[in-house]
Parts: sequence; C-alpha cells; structure tokens
Amino acid sequence: MDTIQLHLAGNGGTGGWGEPLVSSQPLKQPPRPAAPQVEWKQVLVLGLDGAGKSSVLHYICSQTARKRIPPTLGFNSAQLQVEGLEMDLLEVGGSQNLRAYWSHYLSGAHVLVFVVDSVDRERLLTARQELHALLAQEPRLPLVVLANKQDKSDALSTEELREELALQALGSQRELFLLPTSATWASLSTATSVLHLRSLLVS
Repeated sequence: MDTIQLHLAGNGGTGGWGEPLVSSQPLKQPPRPAAPQVEWKQVLVLGLDGAGKSSVLHYICSQTARKRIPPTLGFNSAQLQVEGLEMDLLEVGGSQNLRAYWSHYLSGAHVLVFVVDSVDRERLLTARQELHALLAQEPRLPLVVLANKQDKSDALSTEELREELALQALGSQRELFLLPTSATWASLSTATSVLHLRSLLVS
C-alpha cells in the first residue's frame, strides 16, 4: 500500500510587519486515502486421487504445466490475487483416508471445485458418491465440476459426465458449472485450457 508523507518546510522569513510567520491555526494534515477494499474468497479443490487437482491448481496460478506432480499426501494451498480480489485455493488430497477430512473444510469455502478424471470410468461411481455426500452438507455452495484430462482420446465428454455424476439431480438452487479441462503439456493450446476456470473464478 502506498503511503503519503507530508513534508513541511519553514522559510525562515518574516511578515511585512516584522513579525515571524506564525499561524494561530493548527496545521491540518490532508486525510489519508482510504485503503482499497479487497474481497477475500476461499476456493476448495477436491476430487479423487489422480484426478489432476494439483496440476489444475498449478496451472491456474502459474499458467504453466508441469510434466509430473507427485500425489498430494495432505493438502496444497495457493493464492491468486487480481484487482480487488484475493482468492485462497485449498486442495485436500483425494486418497481414501483423506476423504474423511473433506467435510471439515466445507464451511469456510465460498466455492467448491470438484475435479474428475474423465478417463477413470471404474471410479466414477465413487466420485459421484463422494461429491453428493459433500453437497448434501452444503446445499447452496456454488459448484464447479472439472471434466479433466480431456486431451485423452478415451475421455468421457462433459455431457456423459453430467449423466454419470447425476448433476441434473442437484436442482436449480445451486450455481453449477461443468467445464472440460486439461493441464498437460500437450493441451496448452487447446480450448480445454483451465484458464477457463481461472476466468470463471475471477468473474
């Protein structure tokens, strides 16, 4: 934050009547400019292990991809700052033993981002069950579902994932977005960029 300092310089002179320049009024400093209001939001990033949460998080913040990111054994956090907005992005690991802790972070979240591996058909039922269990605790929490790894030839489409995850059953009271994403080196120039997510979160 910029600060303004007021420097008062005396001229050492006298008035026209030989009297020192003395003011009977106390000096008034100009009012300090009000600090700009910064809105703070927390984005909770969840999903099964291997869905690509860390890659998405890295790409959102750096706009670059990494060839390999190790599995999250606890949690990752990152901060994204744009004009007037500060977002804390918190990712909690998706292994079976860590999913029990997911619900503890819901109350502090303003948005839930749920990352799904579009190729992992065998665990789509598990992903759906975990997602709906979370949403039952927070009926009005805005939801962004990422159909990740869309660069793979055998990836399910967003419409197929909408059906598999039973998103149509969530009703109209919740803000819901379903985005195709990919955060790999091979897909940086495609329309499935996670920069769509970044723009959505900012707006």
